[in-house]
Amino acid sequence: MNSALGISPLYELAKRDLRLAMRRKSAAVTVLSFFVIVVSLFPLSIGAERDTLRQIAPGILWVAALLATMLSLNQLFEQDYIDGTLEQLLLSPSPLGMLVLGKVIAHWLLTGLPLTLLAPLLALQFDLPTASLIVLALSLLVGTPVLSLIGAIGASLTLGVRGGGVLLALLVLPLYTPVLIFGAGAVDIVSAGLSSSSSLSLLTAMLAVAVFFAPLATAAALRIALE
Repeated sequence: MNSALGISPLYELAKRDLRLAMRRKSAAVTVLSFFVIVVSLFPLSIGAERDTLRQIAPGILWVAALLATMLSLNQLFEQDYIDGTLEQLLLSPSPLGMLVLGKVIAHWLLTGLPLTLLAPLLALQFDLPTASLIVLALSLLVGTPVLSLIGAIGASLTLGVRGGGVLLALLVLPLYTPVLIFGAGAVDIVSAGLSSSSSLSLLTAMLAVAVFFAPLATAAALRIALE
């Protein structure tokens, strides 16, 4: 494993996590099922009021995606912590931040990407126009990696802590708020006939900052957790 990680640590670790996830498909299915159920309940409860559905759709879809992402954060490092893989990663010659980024990429491919692909289909229940569907998909495509990166920090800080799920939610929800505001706001703006480029640009800037800082912060937290 060390030799493979030495050649391409990010790719090899991401591929390993994806392979392990395919053996435990229930976790990914649970996240997607939660997203579908939560989003679908609102049109059923509100009824066929098209204007109301269009107004609440961006917020509902983004909140559901945020909560669905949080469901899987506890599993990001937990199994590796239990079986000793994290200790091996610490001893690897590869930078721990790069290894963390590989795990985050795998997490996003298993959660964020499927949510992004599903969201426009589920948004049809809210009678959103095509332009709004496109911006919704773009905002989730840029925003969900930020959720995974921020979530990795929270998951590492609560690693091995009893009742860590509640603490994790308290840590990451305030940091998720700007992503939620600009992600849902981008869809609202385009629904009003304006350009959503400013909100999408801010989301892209958040992603750039998170890609740089989140792996470093997560690596530092993991070192503390394993001391």
